[in-house]
Amino acid sequence: MDRPIKPGPPYELARAALARQVRLDTFRASGPGGQHLHKTESAVRLTHLPSGVVVTASDTRSQARNREIAFERLAERLQRLNRRPKPRRPTRPTRGARERRLESKKRHSATKRLRSSRHES
Repeated sequence: MDRPIKPGPPYELARAALARQVRLDTFRASGPGGQHLHKTESAVRLTHLPSGVVVTASDTRSQARNREIAFERLAERLQRLNRRPKPRRPTRPTRGARERRLESKKRHSATKRLRSSRHES
């Protein structure tokens, strides 16, 4: 089976656009819910073709409600994929920060020096 070429983000998040870009499969859910759940195909699986993201919903006994839940989950996942982190820029410590760090090291060093001179005698 040939996999579709995945164009990168940003992906559409509007419900109508998502409905055109997904393959919807229904299947029998497992778990609690009784005869109504086990005899009907109420679970929904959505496959977003451009990204390859797959989400399922078998939370309720209603296929329509499960479809809405699946679309919500798909939109959340695509929103996370759309997010582009800001590029990190290298920075240097300021002169004041450098001086404070050196001063702190000098104080610490002096404390240790005083400790060792007491035990030598």
